[in-house]
Amino acid sequence: MINLRKITEENFIDAFNLKLAKGQEEFVSHPIRSLAQAYVYREQCQPFGIYVDDTMVGYVMVIYDYDIPEYDIWHMMIDEAQQKKGYGSAALDLILDYIKTKPFGSSGRVALTCNKDNLGAIKIYKSKGFETGEVFDDEIEFSLNLE
Repeated sequence: MINLRKITEENFIDAFNLKLAKGQEEFVSHPIRSLAQAYVYREQCQPFGIYVDDTMVGYVMVIYDYDIPEYDIWHMMIDEAQQKKGYGSAALDLILDYIKTKPFGSSGRVALTCNKDNLGAIKIYKSKGFETGEVFDDEIEFSLNLE
């Protein structure tokens, strides 16, 4: 069963051991970089391991932007050995459920960006109701209103 677990001192090494498939480095940052950002923004974000039962299969970070206000989904990735099993889609449902609890602020707006060539991720985001927004260089902005 898929579930999210907060990244802690007990499981952060598992996040470091996740691997991107060849060519995906241009689509998403590795959790090492993301966890450094999570430390800097620790008052407004939560990094998660994506688990199937007790095995970490992916990583994602939710951050709240007080200036807009909105929730942003950053650095979502599924380990190369675990892709194409529906884990990304199922994890996104859990992430949206988490955001609905409004852990950092009252906004129901959710945003993320995705490389325009990451067709698998784009398909998942559109299937969840995200709408396409502006394009910045090679990144497409997606947004969803949960309210």
